[in-house]
Amino acid sequence: MTTMSSAGTVSGAGAGFLDKERTIAAAGFNRWLVPPAALCIHLCIGMAYGFSVFWLPLSRAIGLTAPKACPDISLVQELFTTSCDWKVASLGWMYTLFFVLLGVSAAIWGGWLEKVGPRKAGFVAALCWCGGLVLAAIGVYIHQLWLMWLGAGVIGGVGLGLGYISPVSTLVKWFPDRRGMATGMAIMGFGGGAMIGAPLADRLMNYFRTPTTAGVWETFLAMGAIYFVFMMIGAFRYRIPPTGWQPEGWTPPAKANAMISSKNVHLDNAHKTPQFWLIWWVLCLNVSAGIGVIGMASPMLQEIFAGKLIGLPNVGFNALDAAQKAQIAAIAAGFAGLLSLFNIGGRFFWASLSDKIGRKNTYYTFFVLGIVLYALAPTFAAMGSKLLFVLGFGIILSMYGGGFATVPAYLADMFGTQFVGAIHGRLLTAWSTAGIIGPVVVNYIREFQLAAGVPRDQLYNTTMYILCAMLIAGFICNYLIKPVDAKWHMSDAEVAKLQEATATGGNGATGSFGIGRGGLDAKAALFWLFVGIPLAWGIYMTLLSAVKIL
Repeated sequence: MTTMSSAGTVSGAGAGFLDKERTIAAAGFNRWLVPPAALCIHLCIGMAYGFSVFWLPLSRAIGLTAPKACPDISLVQELFTTSCDWKVASLGWMYTLFFVLLGVSAAIWGGWLEKVGPRKAGFVAALCWCGGLVLAAIGVYIHQLWLMWLGAGVIGGVGLGLGYISPVSTLVKWFPDRRGMATGMAIMGFGGGAMIGAPLADRLMNYFRTPTTAGVWETFLAMGAIYFVFMMIGAFRYRIPPTGWQPEGWTPPAKANAMISSKNVHLDNAHKTPQFWLIWWVLCLNVSAGIGVIGMASPMLQEIFAGKLIGLPNVGFNALDAAQKAQIAAIAAGFAGLLSLFNIGGRFFWASLSDKIGRKNTYYTFFVLGIVLYALAPTFAAMGSKLLFVLGFGIILSMYGGGFATVPAYLADMFGTQFVGAIHGRLLTAWSTAGIIGPVVVNYIREFQLAAGVPRDQLYNTTMYILCAMLIAGFICNYLIKPVDAKWHMSDAEVAKLQEATATGGNGATGSFGIGRGGLDAKAALFWLFVGIPLAWGIYMTLLSAVKIL
C-alpha cells in the first residue's frame, strides 16, 4: 500500500529514505526541479575533463620548484616510489581510467540503477566520486601513485558512470514532450564541470601552496567536500513520476512517428537488436573524431599557426624562442577553453533541435557538417585564417557534445523509456572505446608525420581526412537504423508488472495527477540559480582566457 506524504512524494510503508518508493512525486511537485538536481551531480563529476590542471603541480610534488626526476624509472616502479616525482605521462593514465571506468560501470550497474531509482544511484555516485578524491589526497600525501589511480581513477570512475546515467531515464520520463532538451540540460553539466572545476582547483592550489607542499592533496580534500554537498543536494532532490503520468495538456501525437516507439524493449534484449549496435557505432565514431581533437587542441593550434598567433606571420613553430612559445601556449589554452564552451552549448542546442527534426536527422547533420568542416580544416590553416579555423572546430566540438546529449533520446525513441537508463549505460562502452581510438589516431599519425619530416603546419592534414572517413562510416550506420522489430517488444502486462512500484493506484489511469505544473516558479528559479551561478562563473573565466586568441 502507498501513502501520500506531506513532503510531496508517495512513500511506501517501511521504505528507506534512499528507496525508489520514497522518490515518487505527488501533487504539487514541479518537474522543472529535476533538471537542476541532475546538474548538481553532472557539474561535479564533469571535473574529470579538467583533471589535467593537476598534472604539472603533481609532477613536482617532491621537488616543488622543479621535478625530482628519475629518468630510468619504470611505470611499475613509479607506482610505489616515494623518492621520485611522477611523470606527466604516468599521471595522464588517470584520464584513461576515468572514461574507461565510466563506460564499464555504467554498463554493469545500469540495470541496478533502473531497479533502485536515481536517488540511491546518485548517493552512491557521490560516495564513490568524493571518496575517490579523498583516497587520491591520501595517495598524494604519502606519495603513492597506485593509491591515487585507485582512488580518483577506479573508484572515482565508478562514481562517474553512476552519476552520469543517474538522471537519464528520470528526465526522459519527466519530459516525454521534450526528451532531447531534457537530457541536453543535464548532460550539458558534464561538459561544464571542468569550466568550474579547473579554475577553482587552480585557485585552491594557490591558496594551499606553501614552501613544503604543492597544495594538491589539500585541494582534493576541499573539492571532495564541496562536491559531496552539491551531489547530495542533487540526489535528494530527484523525483520520479508515477506510472501513467504525463504533462498536463499534453497527449502523445495522434500521427505515430515510425522512429519513435510507444513500446518498450527489455534490457536483456536491447543488445540483441541491430539497432543497439548501429547506435553504438554512431556514437563511437562521432565521439572518436571529437575526442581526438580535444586531446590535441592546444598543440594543434600552436603548430599550425605558430607565429601568426602573436603577430609574426612568417615565423614557424621551431623558429620561436622559449618566451614566444610560452605566449602562444597561453593563447592555445584559451582555444581549448573556447572549445569547451562550444561543447557545452552544443549539448543543449543540438539535443533540443532533435526534438524538432528527429534524432536520425540530427546525426545526419553531425556527420555531413563534420565531414565538410574536417575536410576544409587544412584549407583554413593554409589560408592562415584563425577565425575560420577556430569557428570550424568550435562547431565540430558542439556536435561532439550534441552527440552525447542526443543519444539518450535516440535510445528512448528506439527502445522505450522503461530501461533507457540501463541501455544508455551499456551504450557508453562506445565512449570508452572512442576514448582509445580517437587519441590514438590523432597522436600516432602526428608522430608518424613528424618523423617523416612533414612541416608542423601540415602535421594534421592527413588526420583530418581520416576523421572524415570515420564520419562517413558513422553516416552509413545512422542510415541503416530502422524501427525495432516487434518481436523484441515487451507485452503491456510485462511493463505493468515492472511499474507496480511506481503506480498511483494500479488502475491504469493516465494524466497529470496535479504533478509537474508550475513552470519556472519561484522555487524552481531559485534552484536553477543555485546551479547557474557557478556555471556562469566558469563561463566567464573561460571567456577571459579565450579572448586572447583574437
